[in-house]
Order: sequence, then C-alpha cells, then structure tokens
Amino acid sequence: MSTTLSGATVLVTGANGGLGAEFVRQALDRGAAKVYATARTPREWSDPRVVPLALDVTSTASIAAAVAQAADTSIVVNNAGVLGAGGILEGTLDDLRAVFETNFFGAVAVARAFAPVVGANGGGAYLDVHSVLSWIGLAGGYSASKAAYWSATNSLRLELAPQGTQVVGLHLGYTDTPMTAGIDAPMNDPADVVRAAYDGLEAGELEVLADQLSADVKSGLAGPIEALYPQFARV
Repeated sequence: MSTTLSGATVLVTGANGGLGAEFVRQALDRGAAKVYATARTPREWSDPRVVPLALDVTSTASIAAAVAQAADTSIVVNNAGVLGAGGILEGTLDDLRAVFETNFFGAVAVARAFAPVVGANGGGAYLDVHSVLSWIGLAGGYSASKAAYWSATNSLRLELAPQGTQVVGLHLGYTDTPMTAGIDAPMNDPADVVRAAYDGLEAGELEVLADQLSADVKSGLAGPIEALYPQFARV
C-alpha cells in the first residue's frame, strides 16, 4: 500500500510551525493539487493551491467545520503538537491534561473525523508525526503524550487498513523549529525530516525514522531497559 502526493489533496495540521510549513511546501513540490494549511489562526500563503483553514484540534466543533470544508482531502498530515507539562511530577494535572488534549486527544479526534472522508476519496493516507521521545521518557508529560499517540497510530493502522488507508508513523529527534528554540542539542533540518517522511509515504512504508537518533533508540527497545537509561545500569 502506497500513496502518491501527485494530484492529491493534503490537509496539514499545525501548518504555521516550522515543520508544518515544510510539509505544505514539499507537498506542493511533489505535485499536490491542493493543500489545506490549518492552524488555530491560519496564515496567508502566496500559492493559490494552498487553502488556509482554521482548525483547533482540541475543539470538536472546529474539527467538524474543517471536515465539512475539506471534504476532498485524501492525505492527512497529523502534525499539530505542543511542548510543555514538564516532568510527570511537575506542575499540575491540568498542565499534563493540556498537553494530552493536543498531542493525543486532538490528533485522535482529527483521525477519527477524517477517516470516512479519506476512505471515500480512495483510501489515501495518514502521516502521523511522533517523536523519538515516544520511545524514551526524557520529556515527562510530552514523552507520555507522544507514546500514547504512537500506540494510537498502531491501532489506527489496523482499523483503517480495510478501507485502504495507509498510516505512516514518523519519528524524529530534535528539529530546528520554533518549538525547539532554546534547546541546546543537535538539530535536524526540517526539510530533511519532511523529505524522509514523504519519501516513506510514497514508498509504501508504515514507519519512518527520520534520523540516526530515532533509529538507535528504536533498536534499543528490544534490549534491557538499562540500554536506554544507563543511569540505572548495575555497576
């Protein structure tokens, strides 16, 4: 099962961000007929193939309105996400819930709402943006929310297969976007991440590891827990 971007109608959530904007641009470069660039406050785009669309993934009414306007969508890039929450024991439960509302419940709500749309338009695809932090709990509440989303993507892949929908999970390490401003760590170029994601989508892959860090951490899941958390290794 593979999906081509040429001639497709693509909807990108979180399109104002560094990674989201790159998803919009490269979809057009690969021949997408139309791209719905969604955000809570959508920006203007110079290309007439881009349709700015208001979408708050934490609002059921906003999602329903987007589905009604974007009923020709065949590919959904579920990219919207937020940092925050700190450690599991830090802050309040409301802080933790707010991160889950966007990164997990919001993403799942978009997937549920667009499933019949994408199915009716030939099956198409979902591209779900996860993180290497889905697999390693270094970011507390954020890691927990992305781990939950990764699990949901695996379930969605099974549930959407009968209607011919390809579901791709994208994992990446720190990437040079406004979200990561102030973090002192090696950064991916957003263009490289999106290129790898779309290459995987069009090649029929179900999971894309956009960098070596993601590949290393994924391989570590099969080993002892101390391999991922060396601070717990026995001396």
